[in-house]
Amino acid sequence: MVQYEVLTDIGRKRTINEDSAAVYTLPEGILLAVVADGMGGHRGGDFASSTAIQIFGKRFKELETEQLDSEFPWDEWLQESVIHVNGLLYEHAKDNEELSGMGTTLEAVLIHGNTCFVSHIGDSRVYVLNENGIRQVTRDHSYVNVLLESGEITEEEAAVHPQRNWIMRAVGSERTIQPDFYTVELTDVSYLLVCTDGLSNKVCKQSISDIVLTNVSLREKARNLIDLANQRGGEDNISVILIELADREGDRP
Repeated sequence: MVQYEVLTDIGRKRTINEDSAAVYTLPEGILLAVVADGMGGHRGGDFASSTAIQIFGKRFKELETEQLDSEFPWDEWLQESVIHVNGLLYEHAKDNEELSGMGTTLEAVLIHGNTCFVSHIGDSRVYVLNENGIRQVTRDHSYVNVLLESGEITEEEAAVHPQRNWIMRAVGSERTIQPDFYTVELTDVSYLLVCTDGLSNKVCKQSISDIVLTNVSLREKARNLIDLANQRGGEDNISVILIELADREGDRP
């Protein structure tokens, strides 16, 4: 049985939480985890992230049971849902001047059996973990990551770069969008972590792994991740979805 915890925290410096996070499930054992980090000012960022999450959840819950056979194209559904959310947000911003310029990162993670599909826009992240370590699945759509991948700066310089919060792609800010897509086989994965940059900018992969692999409850693991980000400054909102996969039927002992 898959277990999960969803936590979002305003952090230590912000006056509003522009992050949104939710997990939705279907009776067939299918799980959808969505994290969004909004931008566009006090109202726009909060609206963009929360609306994106709500639309995604509604589309997921409206799926008819008879559709969900082994041939259902979850990969196409996930990508189409992100594009659908993008169009709605873009049109809403165009029609409401006070929301002009709003957008949001979006991580949509769908687990079906031993397969995980990930649709990704922005600089929120998906990690997979087991007792052997941690791996980042997604690639940040950020200015700093462009510099990092081109060799212009080091990872240490990226961590403190003044433009590290600049993102190159967001949901709702352009008329059309092409999300990155990943497929992850979960056979040897014990945990999935979906988080905003409020966590990943403050807590390195090794520290994340150390916390997730401690012998405490899943709730405490998620809380400890957020607490560490706050201890290290907490300048941003922090959101975490931590999914434990180790107890699924058929997993290794």
